Amino acid sequence: MKKILYLLTGLFIASSFVACEPEFSNPIGEDTYTSGSADFSKYVAVGNSLTAGYTNGTLYKTGQENSFPAILSQQMSLAGGGAFTQPYLEDDVNDIGGMVMYGATIILPPKLIINASVGAPERINKVPTIELTDIHPGPYNNMGVPGAKVYHLLAHGYGDINNVLLGTANPYFVRMASAPNKAVIEDAVVQNPTFFTLWIGANDVLGYATSGGIGVDQNETNNLDPSTYLPDDITHINVFGSAYSQIVNALTANGAKGVVANIPDVSSLPYFTTIPYNPIPVTSQAQADALNAAYANYNGGLQLALSNGLIDQDEANARTIHFEVGANAVVMEDEYLTDLTALGLPSIRQATADDLIVLPAKSVIGVAPDPNHPELVNGVTIPLIDRWVLSKYEITQVRTATAGFNQMISNIAASKGLPVADMAALMEQMKQGLVVEDGSMYTADYFNGTNLDNLVFGLDGVHPTNRGYAIIANKFIDVIEKAYGAKLPKVVPAQYPTFDILPSN
Repeated sequence: MKKILYLLTGLFIASSFVACEPEFSNPIGEDTYTSGSADFSKYVAVGNSLTAGYTNGTLYKTGQENSFPAILSQQMSLAGGGAFTQPYLEDDVNDIGGMVMYGATIILPPKLIINASVGAPERINKVPTIELTDIHPGPYNNMGVPGAKVYHLLAHGYGDINNVLLGTANPYFVRMASAPNKAVIEDAVVQNPTFFTLWIGANDVLGYATSGGIGVDQNETNNLDPSTYLPDDITHINVFGSAYSQIVNALTANGAKGVVANIPDVSSLPYFTTIPYNPIPVTSQAQADALNAAYANYNGGLQLALSNGLIDQDEANARTIHFEVGANAVVMEDEYLTDLTALGLPSIRQATADDLIVLPAKSVIGVAPDPNHPELVNGVTIPLIDRWVLSKYEITQVRTATAGFNQMISNIAASKGLPVADMAALMEQMKQGLVVEDGSMYTADYFNGTNLDNLVFGLDGVHPTNRGYAIIANKFIDVIEKAYGAKLPKVVPAQYPTFDILPSN
């Protein structure tokens, strides 16, 4: 059996619907399109998976072809834009994505598809054929590197294959780097871009969030050495600001103009909003009584802690476990509760609407891991471990960091006269439902078995669909037109692919 090795976090968790040629939502005479005060002749896109075209849990050619920079470059070509190259992951007609190393070890998984037989997403049951050692050196116009944090763009050796198993190199950049010792930003600026987009920073907080907060918020430790950070850590804001400033300085050094984008709030992603905090059904009073009896000693211990002044009434109330007929909150671990292990009490409570259950928890909630003990059920009589829940305190950490990063992006952009594409606001709009130019409604909902055409996010719950990337490209066009007096045609998102579907047997 081939060993599966996932080296990068932040990479999560082509179509039987074949798209027509994309149409413009505002078709006018080609001679009326203009770059305004910008110069599109050499466009370079810098960023992470959101720039690369990552979707449905991996990177594959169809997703790359419909990345927002690829779409944007097509529109720019009508106003003086030049050729646009991307490091395509071309395997075969399967277009499954993923990557292997030395033909044996799967280091990046293939894409997620919809299994029509069960009406649910699943990882396609095929082995990737893209070989990591088959290097296709750049530089490329699309310098989006899935998994990259802001400081990674400055790191030498990030594209060195010898560093992959050490966890200090990125397999995607290994395949596309012009040389093993080159930094991402060096391969971007050596092309002497006349125009750029920069969308980086999401992974500096996203890994912490998607892991349920098991990493470290380096703002609390005041650790300024990113070489010591682990993948699930939140980047210190000063490290973020220093790296971001260096990147922008490098991109603008020769007079290039461009657009930078900010970071969405995690609560706008279906990875965090699909599983409710109260998914446990209790169908009878007898069942509720049995569960409450199971927690009677724990609840009694809380009252003992309260009477001895170890916790206050609010914490006692928050920690009390109670089930009733209907929908009930999961029981979860919470390391931020007062340590009562001296009384033999674990740090557990039931979730509230202020907590976020991560999407992969769907596979474990309500499951009895030991068939010999069916009474031991995850989220009910076995508390969910930290990785499955982003607690309200951890959400505060994530939002504080995100707000700080976005303020830093805004300040640095303003110092260079660069406009900011407000992707945070765009994603919030999608939560409520976004109506685009052709009247179609798009939402940030997760696939529910029937909705296919109007989803902004793919099956990993984090990355956009191809149609989502088309909406993002249109957002960049709005900003470019306003900032630089350009005139570019927008695209119709409905003309782009949605999901791959495995037919019913």
